[in-house]
Amino acid sequence: MPVLEGKTVLCADDDLEILSLVTRHVRSLGATVLEASDGEEALATAKREKPDLIVLDVMMPGMSGWEVCRAIREDESLNDTGVLMLTGIGERLNEMTSPLYGADDFLDKPFELEDLDTKLETVLEKRS
Repeated sequence: MPVLEGKTVLCADDDLEILSLVTRHVRSLGATVLEASDGEEALATAKREKPDLIVLDVMMPGMSGWEVCRAIREDESLNDTGVLMLTGIGERLNEMTSPLYGADDFLDKPFELEDLDTKLETVLEKRS
């Protein structure tokens, strides 16, 4: 059975190539996929659709991924939603900063799809 069968995953990234790659891959794992290309759209979609998991880019126009993550953590209706941060800003900064905003885990760009799979599973287990 695919890892994400029956799950809804919101993928948010302003880099359309990365967004397309992650979206296609997550869909191949059995998930229903929602997309957003900026922070405000990601937050609005999360509040409306209540996804199981959000794969969230840090550097986006408008609200950053970190700001979106904080807003998600402040919304009680999204308590069970897992958040995986993606970024190319550097592993140490991501490692130190993402947990401060309530992210469940992080992954640095560029990444291998196997590593993404592992992180997705870990975050879902943590939130279920």
